[in-house]
Amino acid sequence: MNIDDRDFLQLTKYMQEQFGINLEKKRTLIEGRLSNTLQQKGFTNFHDYIGDVLGDKSGQKIDELVTKLTTNYTYFMREAAHYQFMTATALPEWVSKIKNHDLRVWSAGCSSGEEAYTAAMVMSEYFGGHKNEWDTTILATDISTRVLNIGKGGMYSAQSLDQLDEKWKTKYFKKISPDQYKVSDALAREVVFGQFNLMGSFAQFKRKFHIIFCRNVMIYFDAPTKAALTKKFFDILEPDGYLFIGMSETLSGINDDFKQISPAIYKKVLA
Repeated sequence: MNIDDRDFLQLTKYMQEQFGINLEKKRTLIEGRLSNTLQQKGFTNFHDYIGDVLGDKSGQKIDELVTKLTTNYTYFMREAAHYQFMTATALPEWVSKIKNHDLRVWSAGCSSGEEAYTAAMVMSEYFGGHKNEWDTTILATDISTRVLNIGKGGMYSAQSLDQLDEKWKTKYFKKISPDQYKVSDALAREVVFGQFNLMGSFAQFKRKFHIIFCRNVMIYFDAPTKAALTKKFFDILEPDGYLFIGMSETLSGINDDFKQISPAIYKKVLA
């Protein structure tokens, strides 16, 4: 099903203004991801569907739309080099500095939770028997309540766990069926999920973070939006804090405040 110019403009403008998501060059993606939804819901054109979604006061239809247009395939231990860096560099640095044992990690744009749970497992393995001495609860946020509910439910396909060591699967998951695994209660307690729009104010965060993950989220943003968001990340990070972005992303030409440490790993280094 094709979307005409007027409806395409209305939809892309709305997504940009409300969520910072730039879909100006994603016409084919919009048509591909939404055509089946339109047909399933009985719409014969995009105009009526968009009007119905934007007129929904509950926000549920908008949430579904955002999820359809932005959710990418993800899995546990994706971009494993970041977690290896956490273990070898970031965690040892912060453990030596933090006196109150409050390590603050944020998975921003967490999707269905695989990233946050992976980071939680990495930290559990790193701290080992000293884990109970630390507060390492991870904040995991996304604009979509649909993906957040998946994360909260903690149920995942066997395929999404393919990159995990078998010992970790046994330790942190319960096998429900040949194709379904559920996170353990202990792991579930390590992640707090909440809805948050990255375009909004960060004033609600009373304490700064030591590590922020925002991976494969800014691929949807234009340069000014990326610059504004990474400025907010810089401000909300502790000095020497780390920002992890997607391996296909860069802050070059976007934000010169951060020091690049490794591919897709940036550090807040104050002069």
